[in-house]
Amino acid sequence: MTQLSICAPYTTPTMHYFTGGKRHNLKRGKDLVRAMSEHIAYPSNINIVNTSFLIGMPILAVTSLVYYSMNYGISWFEPIIFLMFYLASGLSITAGYHRLFSHKTHKAAWPLRLFYALFGAAAFQNSAIKWCSDHRVHHRKTDKEEDPYSVTKGFFWAHVGWVMVDIDKDDVDNVKDLQADKILAWQDRNIFLIGFLVGILLPALIGMAWVGGIHGFLGGLVYGGFIRVVVVHHATFLINSAAHTWGTQPYSTENSSRDSPLLSFLTFGEGYHNFHHTFQADYRNGHKWYHWDPSKWLIKSASWVGLTSDLYKIPTKAIESRRMKRTIDKKSDGNEIDSQLQEKFTECIAQLRTGFTDLIERRKEYKLAKQSKNTQTKNHWRAIKEGHKIKIKQCKIRIAKARIEFKYLVQSMRLTNNVKAIAA
Repeated sequence: MTQLSICAPYTTPTMHYFTGGKRHNLKRGKDLVRAMSEHIAYPSNINIVNTSFLIGMPILAVTSLVYYSMNYGISWFEPIIFLMFYLASGLSITAGYHRLFSHKTHKAAWPLRLFYALFGAAAFQNSAIKWCSDHRVHHRKTDKEEDPYSVTKGFFWAHVGWVMVDIDKDDVDNVKDLQADKILAWQDRNIFLIGFLVGILLPALIGMAWVGGIHGFLGGLVYGGFIRVVVVHHATFLINSAAHTWGTQPYSTENSSRDSPLLSFLTFGEGYHNFHHTFQADYRNGHKWYHWDPSKWLIKSASWVGLTSDLYKIPTKAIESRRMKRTIDKKSDGNEIDSQLQEKFTECIAQLRTGFTDLIERRKEYKLAKQSKNTQTKNHWRAIKEGHKIKIKQCKIRIAKARIEFKYLVQSMRLTNNVKAIAA
């Protein structure tokens, strides 16, 4: 990749420069420039292609938008083609590149993998192989020096800066499973051509066929191409920057990842990032049914028609017990917890986990019993059904009691801490 050396030293020792009438040897200037560049950590390995694209595309998008609006205005067509390509390319990154290829949270049939490869390329965020390689390193080394887009180096760096410089990003030994996928290998070899054809030319051609003439061509190009690329870029870039800066940490403080329902609206459901970093194998980021997570909905709905399978979900007992432990750490305010209280917390969490385990078993038993429903008399089946429902209800009551007991223990701990603080 072409590099631009911002602080490239002079190489001709006989050259001189003048300052205040005094003549200095260039070597001294060379040493000064090098020292200054090291002091301010100014990048000397700018990636000209990436930087030009990331800066030039927004300028092109705004300029073309102004020109198009002045000449053609806006109708129902423009927002529709924008939304079509916005969803196709954005979800190909989050549901495809991220949850399917990077984390293997589920399996997908080849037509869906091909769709992700085509429209993932249209997002202009590199090939799935290189994208996933960086992302797996990010999870393995989150917030450390080896993290390609660590937020500890600054919001701008995590958002877009890391893409604008050449760092050691060509090692893809950690994605050999993806290299063995013929679709992804083909995409990697032809990433720029596919990106141009699907992400720029295709919306323009659809616009020309839909609306007609140069009007439709430019409408598709501007809204489905240029503007959509910029919006998808910064929507998904927020996952690396904002999702590691703002929000809550209900599951873990081991790294900078955070949950933000608001951010999920901008990132196709990726805003529940603390959950994701804690439970990477889950195909959901928003694990509650009401959490805004279009990527989760796409993966789930695709399973209804056989395009996805083996959707993995972290057991609810693991999620809730992890949240309880995090709450204990948070509410203790760094104070040592009384051994008796700690023991009660442990018992409470164990009761919750047992309740969920038994609930799963009772539901399995009920499901199995349903298979013999037709062989039972109506009254007999009603009695069997009622028996199973009572057992399931008992499990739910035990879970509810564990939750209530936990809240009581947290209140007791806070009261104890307040008393200690006043006494001190």
